[in-house]
Amino acid sequence: MAFFSKKREQKTAKEQNRYDMDEYLDEKVSLFNVKRVLGYLIRAKGPLRLSLIFSIFASISGLVGPLFIKTALDEAVPNKDFHQLLLMGAYLTASIVVSVALSAVRNILVAKAGAGIIHDIRQDLFAHLQKLSFSFFDSRPHGKIFVRVVPYVNSVSDALSNGIINFVIEVLNIFFIIFFMYKVDPHLATVIVIGLPLLALFIWTIKPAQRRAWQAVSNKGSNINAYIQESLDGVRVTQAFDRQDKNLEIMNGLADERNNVWMKAIYISNTVWCSTESISQLVWSFVYIMGVFWMNPMASFGMLLVMGNYAWRFWQPIINLANIYNTFITAMAYLDRIFDTIAEPVTIQDIPNAVEFPFVRGHVEFRNVSFSYDGVRKVLNNVSFNGHPGQSIAIVGPTGAGKTTIVNLLSRFYNIEEGQVLIDGQDIMKVTLHSLRSQMGIMLQDSFLFTGTIADNIRYGKLDATDEEIRAAASLIGANQFIEKLPDGYDTRITERGSGISAGERQLLAFTRTLISNPRILILDEATSSIDTGTEQLVQEGIQTLMKGRTSFIIAHRLSTIRNCTQIMFVSDGQIVESGTHEELMAVKGRYYELCLAQYEQ
Repeated sequence: MAFFSKKREQKTAKEQNRYDMDEYLDEKVSLFNVKRVLGYLIRAKGPLRLSLIFSIFASISGLVGPLFIKTALDEAVPNKDFHQLLLMGAYLTASIVVSVALSAVRNILVAKAGAGIIHDIRQDLFAHLQKLSFSFFDSRPHGKIFVRVVPYVNSVSDALSNGIINFVIEVLNIFFIIFFMYKVDPHLATVIVIGLPLLALFIWTIKPAQRRAWQAVSNKGSNINAYIQESLDGVRVTQAFDRQDKNLEIMNGLADERNNVWMKAIYISNTVWCSTESISQLVWSFVYIMGVFWMNPMASFGMLLVMGNYAWRFWQPIINLANIYNTFITAMAYLDRIFDTIAEPVTIQDIPNAVEFPFVRGHVEFRNVSFSYDGVRKVLNNVSFNGHPGQSIAIVGPTGAGKTTIVNLLSRFYNIEEGQVLIDGQDIMKVTLHSLRSQMGIMLQDSFLFTGTIADNIRYGKLDATDEEIRAAASLIGANQFIEKLPDGYDTRITERGSGISAGERQLLAFTRTLISNPRILILDEATSSIDTGTEQLVQEGIQTLMKGRTSFIIAHRLSTIRNCTQIMFVSDGQIVESGTHEELMAVKGRYYELCLAQYEQ
């Protein structure tokens, strides 16, 4: 991010992938983030403006009430004017009713504005996360990402709706009250406002410590969320190794850290509230002392009652402002995280003047391509090869050799650092992502399924697919055999973990999802790794049917999956060390030959 400090960049690169490592945040409130907040407020300016108008009239209506009380006590009661007393009572009742009614309407408008603001923030955040590259998610615990989308956004809801509006309203209330107080008695009004500079100085002094405290709470809460997410994802491994007690010990440690910083933040925030209360009570006392002993003539009972009421009304918005300040300081710690995520640069995107890819024929060429994930160790080093339309190209080699990286670059999941990747002679860096990926069928190692029905998951590859197309694709790959045995068939509901179906069946569904997209270039990354031998025969038949007329890239360790490919590339240490058909490579008796012998011996 352009506005990140160098210190932050260094810490992020090295440490942000650990659940127990605090994230760095600037101690000062970012003006950049403040501008973002104002941008969201402007979007909701309609209901916010109306709520402000209603609040002003509600405040004025409530402030005229004490004047009716003063008239009743100082004029109607001494003169025993029953008619005037009833009239003042009616006026007071009317002012209260009008104030309450206007406040109720205002609360509805503020709630509406707040819901709109939170909707916009969460929508912008989620939309941005969809655009970020794999490298962003590779380097961060997913729990620390999730906490920004839901809990953090919820936490700032009140601060950005009620908080901002209430701040403006309370400031206006202070000016209105000062006007009414000086209208009643300037001397007592001066006593009431004299404590305000003292409180402002105290709040300004304690502000940095309070912000740091709530940033620490945000950090520790993020750490807990990251660890919980990791623990839930790995619960099977945890139970398999009987690590529950150790995990609980780690969780307790993280919770204790969070509780400690939470209590520190609460102590500081309560100090602000306590100081405001103390100063207000002290000022209130001086109002009565001055009114009784120092004023000449002594203030009337009605005067003292009204000024005491105004003193309370004056310090109430001050106390409310202190609470709003506490809320806003807390919210800014969360907003920093939210807006930092939104400001995260999208590295995989269309370049200016990117062109739409026409119908892909399937000629793929790598020209001297080199790539590294961390900018230090090269995963691919000067890789070049050609894949012609209709060819099936197998990529084999040891773990970490760079096989998956080749198909990741072909799919533009990462930007190419050196060299070029071309399809039909067109540099893929210069075409739109949509026109490129819409013509590619990609099945990654992780057979991830989404919550929904079997049909929903297959239709993910083609949103407008009909039921007949779904059944045809499932039949082609052999998935229909187990689907039709399920209680509700294609309408059977599954979760993201595919509860109720096996790992092989999940992989069949993922493969069917890829098939239904009818891709021009097919990428299969360990597509048959979880499929048993009997099911594999069905998959192989489906693969052979699908690969006709398409350029296919297959990463697999099973010899049966790759031996019929038109070209086999053996990748080692980021380079293609052997290339040819199965027969040609076996005749050479090189690395591929050794791999095949090892499988035969097993």
